[in-house]
Amino acid sequence: METEFSERAYRMAFDLSSHGITVKNIHRNLCVPRLYEMGLQEPGCTTADTGALIAYSGAKTGRSPLEKRVVEEELNKENVWWGSINIPISEEGFAVNKETAIDFLNSRPHLFCVDAFAGWDTRHRIKMRVICARAYHALFMHNMLIRPTPEELENFGEPDWVLFNAGQFPANSHTPSVTKKTSVNLNLKTRELVVLGSEYAGEMKKGIFTVLNYLLPKAGVLSMHCSANEGRDGDTALFFGLSGTGKTTLSADPKRKLIGDDEHGWTDEGIFNFEGGCYAKVIRLSKEGEPDIWKAIRFGTVLENVIYDKQTHVVDYYDGSITENTRASYPIEHMADAKIPGMGGHPKNVIFLTCDAFGVLPPVSRLTEGQAMYHFVSGYTAKVAGTEVGITDPEATFSACFGAAFLVWHPTVYAELLQKRLREYKATAWLVNTGWTGGPFGVGSRMSLPQTRAIIDAILDGSIHSVEFDENGLYGMAIPKTLKGVPQNVLHPRETWKDKEAFDRQAAKLAALFSKNFTKYEDKARESPDISEAAAKVKAYCR
Repeated sequence: METEFSERAYRMAFDLSSHGITVKNIHRNLCVPRLYEMGLQEPGCTTADTGALIAYSGAKTGRSPLEKRVVEEELNKENVWWGSINIPISEEGFAVNKETAIDFLNSRPHLFCVDAFAGWDTRHRIKMRVICARAYHALFMHNMLIRPTPEELENFGEPDWVLFNAGQFPANSHTPSVTKKTSVNLNLKTRELVVLGSEYAGEMKKGIFTVLNYLLPKAGVLSMHCSANEGRDGDTALFFGLSGTGKTTLSADPKRKLIGDDEHGWTDEGIFNFEGGCYAKVIRLSKEGEPDIWKAIRFGTVLENVIYDKQTHVVDYYDGSITENTRASYPIEHMADAKIPGMGGHPKNVIFLTCDAFGVLPPVSRLTEGQAMYHFVSGYTAKVAGTEVGITDPEATFSACFGAAFLVWHPTVYAELLQKRLREYKATAWLVNTGWTGGPFGVGSRMSLPQTRAIIDAILDGSIHSVEFDENGLYGMAIPKTLKGVPQNVLHPRETWKDKEAFDRQAAKLAALFSKNFTKYEDKARESPDISEAAAKVKAYCR
């Protein structure tokens, strides 16, 4: 794969007038050194001692999911999961925001254009055009999209989708459906994205992911917010999990190649990565803890919102004074174990990671198809409520399909596609708890990483299938009775609690939280007896 865009594209004049852009000085698909040259002219941008470009996103240091709007129009409105995730905006409101973005972009002395692909599978990839005013944003999208060869770029033609990033300019809060100065708009009919009032680069990445989350299920492809890797024998595995569950750590395996760290599709031929790069959180990054990511942060990488020493330009990854959401964006080729092209066969194992701070869930459970759908739709993890003295109760977090903010269809659409893939290709689904054992947070202890590694290894090498399971464990899940590298009592959490009745109360409390969350999906879920049966088994634990 070409790792740099063609310099011919930089030397040629490029016309964006078909998109309403009148600026003549368009920098299309610049190479990385040119993007560095121009990026270093932007206020605050500099280089780290490793050669990475340090950039700042201003007031917004994370996504603004409550400001995402989807155009409500006749062609697509029946397919959208309307609500707090997909808030409607009229076609007229979108037109105002688009015009605002174009007016701002047309006021710039020059613009950047990135033409590239989303999706390694050529049958399902889309041609993206990103128009922006900051070199840092152009370098970010150079990293995160799949970079075309010079020949592909020369024959790129018209894009399938266009993203207008005018994040430096605020939205007009008097526009109908716009409540803040930030507004991120998706128009499924005109195939356009508009960003106003946020310079956080992740809005572009997740906007494109949202597009694929709409397009691919229409084509029978399961779009997924997960990481994926491949073993030496070509066996692939998927890792789902919300922040703090260990998805990045556990999918990084020296014995396996990384297909991708965040976004994938599952087709009738296998899986494919949507992206050409990685977007890793780097708060408290260490060479010892994440050596592969540490090595990836070099020339070509964007470091976002980090603190650095003004004399040495050494980054202090432990300083979260700007934000805890410090990030690094780099081409996937920066990972030594990356598989290029980012495609693999059908997964043998689908692993749902959760950090259960209630101390209830077993470290590993085998799931039926219905249970896999249920836990997929639930997307559960738990966070510690606070650090004040006496406050130790965990806080449950549910995010449908482990990425609710990026869904367009109802979550059960994705769950049904998951069931179909599991059944067709005989993949096994697992729930792996990386949270607490022996009691909840404040009483018990965090699961041992070596023990969790032993569980993942047993799943991936198949040895877990040779042990005996309790087929009717907690919430009706199958739990191994023994497993090499994991103490027997740890496999059965109730045995690790001194107060067994307290465990039962906690298990009932967690079951009630699951069941309450699931009420949002019950109407649709009734159409699937498998998921309904799994829901009933969890509900049976409620008191």
